[in-house]
Amino acid sequence: MIAVLQRTTAAKVTVGDRVTGEIGTGLVILLGVAKGDAESDADFLADRIAGFRIFNDADGKMNHSIRDVNGAALVISQFTLAGDWRKGRRPSFTTAAEPAEGKRLYEYFCEQLRALEVPVQTGEFGAMMDVSLINDGPVTFVMDSRKD
Repeated sequence: MIAVLQRTTAAKVTVGDRVTGEIGTGLVILLGVAKGDAESDADFLADRIAGFRIFNDADGKMNHSIRDVNGAALVISQFTLAGDWRKGRRPSFTTAAEPAEGKRLYEYFCEQLRALEVPVQTGEFGAMMDVSLINDGPVTFVMDSRKD
């Protein structure tokens, strides 16, 4: 499972003319679910993200977590993160989880973040979405549950 975290001061996602999620200070999390991912991958990432100290303290040092700053997460499903781009000029998505399993683990991940006291807003799984954000810093991290 791959998560791209972008620290933000404001973000929203729309499907057509409908806003499905909107946050102020917090994280936009693009979440990709690959074949073979399990609830343990979601548990691991949710725990790491909830306590990840990437928000500035009064001295401008990254010492605070999303919970410390009363931030929220905007979680967007992004199967393309599980794509293989190394061969040819067109990516292959055969390594992405099947849609039903991807959706199940995406929703499970969101619930795990909520259980860790992180307010969560979401996009719409499988929909064409427009995502807008102000990347604060910019601060962006890529987390892969399968990397040691």
